[in-house]
Parts: sequence; structure tokens; C-alpha cells
Amino acid sequence: MQILLYDTTLRDGTQREGLSLSVEDKLKIARELDLLGVHYIEGGWPGSNPKDAEFFQRIRRVTLRHAKIAAFGSTRHANATCDTDANIQALVEADTPVVTLVGKSSTLHVEKVLETTLQENLAMIGDSVAYFKERGKEVVYDAEHFFDGYKLDAAYALTTLTTAARAGADCLVLCDTNGGSLPDDVAAVVQIVRQHLAQEGFDVSKPDSGLTLGIHTHNDGALAVANAIAAVRAGCTHVQGTINGYGERCGNMDLIPLIANLQLKLGYRCISPEQLRRLTEVSHFVAAVANLNPDTHAPFVGHSAFAHKGGIHVAAVAKIPDSYQHIDPELVGNRMRIVVSELSGRGNVRMRAQELGLELNGNEREVLRRIKELENRGFQFEAAEGSFEMLVRRAAPDYEPPFELLDFTVVVSKHGDRDMISQAMVKLRVGNEVMHTAAEGVGPVNALDKAIRKALLPHYPELADVQLVDYKVRIVDEHLGTAAKPRVLIESACGEERWSTVGCSENIIEASFMALWDSLELPLARRRAMAKSTTESLQG
Repeated sequence: MQILLYDTTLRDGTQREGLSLSVEDKLKIARELDLLGVHYIEGGWPGSNPKDAEFFQRIRRVTLRHAKIAAFGSTRHANATCDTDANIQALVEADTPVVTLVGKSSTLHVEKVLETTLQENLAMIGDSVAYFKERGKEVVYDAEHFFDGYKLDAAYALTTLTTAARAGADCLVLCDTNGGSLPDDVAAVVQIVRQHLAQEGFDVSKPDSGLTLGIHTHNDGALAVANAIAAVRAGCTHVQGTINGYGERCGNMDLIPLIANLQLKLGYRCISPEQLRRLTEVSHFVAAVANLNPDTHAPFVGHSAFAHKGGIHVAAVAKIPDSYQHIDPELVGNRMRIVVSELSGRGNVRMRAQELGLELNGNEREVLRRIKELENRGFQFEAAEGSFEMLVRRAAPDYEPPFELLDFTVVVSKHGDRDMISQAMVKLRVGNEVMHTAAEGVGPVNALDKAIRKALLPHYPELADVQLVDYKVRIVDEHLGTAAKPRVLIESACGEERWSTVGCSENIIEASFMALWDSLELPLARRRAMAKSTTESLQG
């Protein structure tokens, strides 16, 4: 069975606290959603702000392969007409093929929030739906607070649906607006709705009936995906949600795990297998455009979704990947990862080294011993794969370090009202040459970095392309207060290539020095290994 996906990221998603999208951002995301195979893209509420109105003007010039653009708005106001209602006319001006109208299903909201009568609310629904059907639009009717409204007055909630259906609505969407429903209750109500509509002459189970049933859930009870799946299994064929679950309060239903579960576990058709393999890419793309960090532990698409850390687990997946994985990660564009830590066994070290293209040559035990020793001192290699790689490379008996840091001194001083001054002096050896360099920086780490580079660049000019792009400090023993041991994580980049390194010490400067050392030695070690491999290949 085909499930129609209706994405509300560009409206509901932007209601998340701290998330804001420009018109350009919304256009980028719309194009990506179209490539994913989403059937409907809700662009926003044109009557609410100029940004959304501009989006609808500009999206007309974009050629979409799969998706229809929908404009969102409410039914007409009480005691008004559609021709004079500003919100209705903004939807007309948006000129989209699909119009989504939200109306009240709860007597509480009709009488206490809208402050109108139950009969007038039904007229508002019927008039608004009919108005857009007369103009040739596909109309999606969102029954707001439907499940809560059903509990208050089931007969009235069902009547609002019948009113929209008789006015010509193409889809009726049951909304769990407050996000507090449970899966069993959702399934039961969906079945009751289907029976009610059938009695009224609308059989939503038939594809050619002209009316479909949809579900819109929120995640306030951490059940949005579960509720949506329950609704689909009970007969809904239209599902609304956002990418990564972005939305107000605790978020909207996350389309990413919904698509994966429906398609891979339950056999429904949502998108093509090729599009399914782009789930991870799309999730990360939308997060980047929204200027939010991707959830590393997100199901299916997170960096850690298929990461294995425990030694027993790794030993098993080395033989049979499915032994500790519920799906093949490549089906959703992700990959299996082996995490190295003090919980690791030799299998972790061996498999992670193989992923990096490194030969251990029987050094697994020594590398593992060193990892456990360092992690006991506060290091952490899970997020510092660059430092793990250096451990493996240094364990090789023929490894020759490209440079050797002999000692360093960092001085931070302040005199009167003047700015702080940071100076670093470094003693370093490359081959047989020993160099002393000094540099000033905006801080002690910057000064140290400058002094090391000052010595290395004449010998290794390629390091000029290596940039420090992130610097994080984490306290290991919080209970020790200012005497706690800091752990420093440095992320470096060279073009598109990135790597992270770690250092840990009672002294934050020494911890930074350790991470900085690895971050500069790693690209040189990789280049040297590549040159050696090329030479051996030519000689062979």
C-alpha cells in the first residue's frame, strides 16, 4: 500500500524554539525534500508573515519532480465570509495546487478559544473547504485537537469531519495536537472514524473514493512515531511530519524513522529504495541548513545509530553484522562503525583499524593496552578517531615520527588595564635539526599552535592547509571543582577532510598540547604512508 508523505518542516518545524529559516533556506530544503520523494511540502502560512508569502512566490519558479506545494491556513473567521477574510485571501494569493485548512474539532476550543458557537464552527469548516474546491484546489483538512476533542464530545468531533468531507475535502487529517495520545487509543479512534465515514457514504479504504484519511502527531509523550504507525495500520494513508522531528515544544512526528519503519519493517511503500538510501543525507542536510547539530544518536541516521562499542558486540558483528543490528545501515545511507574505548576487545581495535586501512601486524594487544591505560587517565577515543589512528601508527615497529616535540613554555600575562598577552616558546626536532621558535597568540592554545607551525612549515609546507576548526574542553572529574582534570578535543580540517584528536591532563595547556600534537602529526603520517605505499607498488 502506498503511504502519502506530507512534510511540514517549513512551517511546523520552524516553530521549534531556536530554529529560523530564511526564504533561501526554505527553498533549499524544499528541493531536497522533492528529491527524497515526499509527496507534499507545506511551505508555510502565507497570511502570517511576509517571508512565507515570498516563499510561495519564488517556489512557483522551481521545477519539482515529485512534490506538490501546499499553503497552510485556518478556516474563515466566525461571522465573516471567505471573500472578506484576510487569511483566506492570502491562501488564494499563494496560488498553490494544494491548500491545507486547519479547523477546530474540540468543543473546548470552539467555545472557549474561538468564542463562537458549535454550529458556526461547522459553517466555518464547510464554507472554507467548499470555497477552495470551487477554485479547483486539492484541499487537506487538518482536524486540530481531534483526539482530545473526541474524548470531550465524540459526536461533535465526528461531525466536523463529516462537514469537511461533504464540502469536498480530499483528505481528512486527525491531529494529536497536544501530543498526549497513546498508540492503542489512536488506532481505536481511527477505526471508529473510518466506520463513521463509511456510514456517511465515504469509504476511505478505497483508493478511488476521492477521500483519504491522514494522521498528524506531536511528540510530547515521546510517542509521535508510534502513534503515526498505529494510525497507518488502522487505515490512515496520509502522514504528516517533519524532518528530524523539528517542531514546537517536544517536536513533531519525525518522518525519518517513520519512513524507515513503514517501508523496511511493515512493507508499506513510501519512497523508492534509491530515495530511502538518502535518508541519512537528507537528515543531515536539513540540520545543517537549520544551523543545528545532527542528533548523533538519532535512530537509523545518527552517527552512532550503528556504532558498536562493547567487546562482545564487536566480536559478534565481526562474524555476523545482523547479530547486533536491526537493519542493514546501507539501506538508509548509514554505515556500521566500531567504537574504541576501555570497554573494547581486540576485535574492536582490529576492525576499526581495518576501516581506516591500517595494518596492525599483531599489535592489537599493545594498542588495546595503551587505550585502556589512557582512558583510565581521562582520555576518550570515541570522538577522537584521529588520536586512535595515531596510536595504531605509532605502534608499528618501523614508524618514524615526522617531528618530535622536545619541550614548550607558555606564558600568559596581564599588566594593568592592557589586554592579556599569550606567548609560547617551543623546542622541536625534525630529523637532525633542532629548532627554537616563539610566537604570540590571542590565547595560549593559539600561541602554541603558531609556535609549532612556525618551526614545522619550512619542512612541511602542506601544514599551512590544516586548520583548527573546533576546540572543546570537558571536565573529567566535576567533583574536584577547579582542580578537576580537563579533557581537550580538537577538530582539524584540510579541505573536506576532518579529524578529531584528544588530550587530557591536570593542566589544560598540556591537554591542548597533546591534542594539537596529534592533529598536526596525523596528516603528515598519512602522507608519508601513502608515499611509501606508492613506492612499494612501483617497485613491485
